[in-house]
Amino acid sequence: MVSDRHTIPDASALTGWRKSSHSGGSNGDCLEVTDGHTTVPVRDSKNPHGPALLFPAGGWSSFVDAVKGGQFPV
Repeated sequence: MVSDRHTIPDASALTGWRKSSHSGGSNGDCLEVTDGHTTVPVRDSKNPHGPALLFPAGGWSSFVDAVKGGQFPV
């Protein structure tokens, strides 16, 4: 169930979630994504029943490439 075109109110409605490969093993602050949709749903792993944000696939790829390229210094 999508509340608008940018969010899903209960992310647990989708299956196939996986943690980012850049997430630490401490079960702390992690993003999860799921594939196979026309957009890329992204949620906070600590809140699986919370909302998911929906990103256009091309926009998500650009963001991931920028993170990998170090364009977002810590």
